[in-house]
Amino acid sequence: MSEETIRSLSVGGLPYSYRLLRQPDRITEPVMVLGGALQGMFGWPQMEDHVGPVADVVTADLPGMGSADPLPPGPSIDVMCAAIGGIIEDLGVPRINVFGFSYGAGLAYGYAQRHPRHVARLALGGVPAHISAAQLDHWRRAAGHLASGDIETFATLVAEGLMCLDEARHVTRRKLAFRYVRRAMLHAARHSPHAVDALGRALSDRPDFSGGLSGVPTLVFSGEHDTVTSPARQRDFAATIEGSRFLTIPDADHWVVLERPQEVADLAARFFTDGPLSSAPCLTPIRPERWPRPARPTHDQAQLSV
Repeated sequence: MSEETIRSLSVGGLPYSYRLLRQPDRITEPVMVLGGALQGMFGWPQMEDHVGPVADVVTADLPGMGSADPLPPGPSIDVMCAAIGGIIEDLGVPRINVFGFSYGAGLAYGYAQRHPRHVARLALGGVPAHISAAQLDHWRRAAGHLASGDIETFATLVAEGLMCLDEARHVTRRKLAFRYVRRAMLHAARHSPHAVDALGRALSDRPDFSGGLSGVPTLVFSGEHDTVTSPARQRDFAATIEGSRFLTIPDADHWVVLERPQEVADLAARFFTDGPLSSAPCLTPIRPERWPRPARPTHDQAQLSV
């Protein structure tokens, strides 16, 4: 049975907090989960269920995220990395595992670049390594609707911009995931005091995925139909990390953590305990039997690449 603790910290005068689920029988370093710009510390039950039996699980409302205060103007990566470092210091451990998804992948990667000795293993999913001008325009329109109070249109545009809506490409739980993302955006718009600031910052203060990384075992994964940044571009990003492994997860898009949540959490637990990845359930397509199953190139679907 894990024990829950919520701790309050501050960095540069900015208050923030983190949640620790302590596992007495842990077999690896604590796992910190970093998610999207509007996600908070209570949004990762699947990680708690699958990673919790083997490690302490840490989730956080970093500055500008969840219930924490907004960030000051200007670049934020140094503040965010200092906040992550504050959590590690408060935990009293030399190293942690880090799971970063989407916006959180940029934070996790930035921290690992600056403080590699404090990161035991790094898992990055749905990495927004490349955003096109058309995508930025879409997000600016969504931000405009949010700023004007039209949260219904805002939530719809965000959900559409984060998901593959092409019915010719099979995405499991597509409709359910769309409803969930849209509802989550509505909730954030109604209840987060700085949703407008958080979205604006996500557009203007983009993570830097250049510069490479060495000395940290890293896994990069992508849904095969990710339309935020294509799997090919995410593979190219993974190639800049020394010794990294890359895989695509079938029948999923950018929101692979919603469409195949248990499988992704199982993958993370395997990686953070140095378990076998090639037999991970997430690599098995779950297309309904009545659908044709075309041959899948091994380099595009279920093969790990180093």
